[in-house]
Amino acid sequence: MDLPESSVSRADEGRAPRRVGPVDREELVRVIEQSLYSLGYRRAAAALEAESGVPLYPPDHGSLLLDVMAGRWDACAETVRAVAGVGDADRAVAEFLLWRAHYLELLGTGGDAGLRRAREVLRRRIAPLGVDRRCVHCLACAMVSCDGAVAPDAVVGWRIAVFLDLVEVLPPWFHVPSGRLEHLVESAVTKQVASCIYHNLPDEITLFQDHKCHEQHIPSKCAQILCGHNNEVWFVRFSNNGDYLASSSSDCTAIIWKVEKDDTLTKKHCLQGHQKPISFVAWSPNDRMLLTCGTGESLKLWNVDTGECNLKFGGSVDYIISSCAWFPNSEKIVCASSGPGSSPNRIFTCDLEGRELEVWAGDRIPKVSDLAVTPDGQHLIFVSCNDIWIRELPKGREWRFREKQAISSLSLSGDGQSLIVNLNSQEIHLWKINEKTTMPEKFKGHKQEKFVIRSCFGGSNSLFIASGSEDSQVYIWKRHLETPIKVLHGHTMIVNCVSWNPARPHMLASASDDRTVRIWLACKTGSTCS
Repeated sequence: MDLPESSVSRADEGRAPRRVGPVDREELVRVIEQSLYSLGYRRAAAALEAESGVPLYPPDHGSLLLDVMAGRWDACAETVRAVAGVGDADRAVAEFLLWRAHYLELLGTGGDAGLRRAREVLRRRIAPLGVDRRCVHCLACAMVSCDGAVAPDAVVGWRIAVFLDLVEVLPPWFHVPSGRLEHLVESAVTKQVASCIYHNLPDEITLFQDHKCHEQHIPSKCAQILCGHNNEVWFVRFSNNGDYLASSSSDCTAIIWKVEKDDTLTKKHCLQGHQKPISFVAWSPNDRMLLTCGTGESLKLWNVDTGECNLKFGGSVDYIISSCAWFPNSEKIVCASSGPGSSPNRIFTCDLEGRELEVWAGDRIPKVSDLAVTPDGQHLIFVSCNDIWIRELPKGREWRFREKQAISSLSLSGDGQSLIVNLNSQEIHLWKINEKTTMPEKFKGHKQEKFVIRSCFGGSNSLFIASGSEDSQVYIWKRHLETPIKVLHGHTMIVNCVSWNPARPHMLASASDDRTVRIWLACKTGSTCS
């Protein structure tokens, strides 16, 4: 085998093989050299070049740089034509960059002589290259407008920019792309993390070994049982900052729990005042307020710090509010309501004084069972029977996804890009909000036939989905995997709702008909939990 010219001076019988596994040895050395130079270790990089006999750049690279900086455009063009592995289209682009640079510099010199020479470059050098005619036309117009002309005192900086643009067109072996080693390492780590089923702790990544998480990094150990309710617990939701947990029950109360630094929860407030079971709660984005939705009752707005009811609202008492959600500014909410008999269904927004701002009503508005607003406030999402409706706000287009089975609940991902719905067919479907698709991702294994079961996104970067189940268990899936990776046992009756702490990915809460809320924790370190 012939040795590369750049390495002949260092070749000897004891030389390392050309390839290290699937990796070309010289490519590897050059990528390391480029990384060392970019990190500021110039002497170490130069020493590696000297000891390995592998220069960072081929000889033509230095020649091209010197010729560009000296304005020797014919020599530059000769070098470009000699570079191997360049397609005709890329070669034409490279030459265009060179002659355009020369042309604009000539325009910048001013005077009739510079204009005549620029015209010759345009006619004899640029036009025959066959590049986009609009580019040639723009350059021709510059002869009149002088748009883009390079003044003599700006030539040095201009030529550096020309060289950097030029090497982007040439093959990567000619000029090692900036940050190439870092990109390769990052890609390898990202791929390992993506293939790790149990990855849930973002700081548990090291370059010293292949990435692999233990299953105990998923919340699976019941660390605490909260027994503050006297009847079935229907709903549970962590605050956005992860410092509180709200639970609601058929005992007509809601409880705000404080998440302590040691991951234990203590009761902060018991919210009393509803006359009927509380089916739903919603935290304001700033976590200062909490909405509670009683079955067949008006909404109540509570102060999280004091536990006092600040407002009772919801429009006409003839309407039953089924769901509510906050807008990102914590100053406006949206509600879905239905009336008795033939009264129209309504979706309305209101401020925190209870004043209605916008109302959608009429035959086109379905009976809504659940709704949400994306974190950016750009989309209102609501579900009704078999349909998922998405409406751009304030007054944009509207579209829907249609399911074959009845939808019982809706949940959004933390970034607002995805949603999941629980179906009575014992499946959970994941839809991308901004993608036109007819096939959602599906998750199976839990039990749901008769009752409202709620699921949620959770874990690091919302990589997991958790759901309650009618068989008294909690099910956890990794996104893109249809079957559960973990099943949590402990509840003795139906698990109605789950919530994953958005700030503490190692913490999950579940609410059950057995009157309890269970707090599940994961191992927070790389070691195995006892």
